This record gives sequence, C-alpha cells and structure tokens, in this order.
Amino acid sequence: MIIIVLMFICICNAITERQVQEAVRGGASSLADLQGQLGVASCCGCCAETAQDYLPGGRYANQTMIASLETARVDYAANDSLIPAPEFGRLVCRA
Repeated sequence: MIIIVLMFICICNAITERQVQEAVRGGASSLADLQGQLGVASCCGCCAETAQDYLPGGRYANQTMIASLETARVDYAANDSLIPAPEFGRLVCRA
C-alpha cells in the first residue's frame, strides 16, 4: 500500500507545503522570494497569505512538519479510497 500525504499551498501551480518549507529553509524570506523560486501566488493570488505564514515571523515558521510518511499518523478504513485525516487537515489516498 502506498500512502501519499500532501498539503497544497498553491492549487494553480501545484505548490506543496513541503516545497514552500524547503524554499524557506533554503533562504526565502519574502513572498517575492517564494514567487521567484516556486511561482507561488503568481496566478490568482489566493494562496499569498498562506504562503507568507511559512516565512520567518509567520504563524507556521517554527512548525515542525512531517518529514516522511513513516512518521505520519494516518487513520484509514479498509474500504475507503479517500479518507480525511483531520489532525493534519489533509486527504490520504490509498492505492
């Protein structure tokens, strides 16, 4: 069984939370940096506020993210193909 846990920050450009966090760890310190490196908030702009929350001083700046699927706590049912994982606010897809 393969379990994929993704949180998309930018739906328009398919930019994930992990990509934003990696860019911030790599030195991105402004929305302009994230836009230049990833293209986040460069289409409709709805994700700009959320993306900024991951920058230094933002509400998710110090959050320790789940680095691997092995550490993710996932509840699943035997017959469900899409199961909400409310403790992380993500969808978990079973194959």
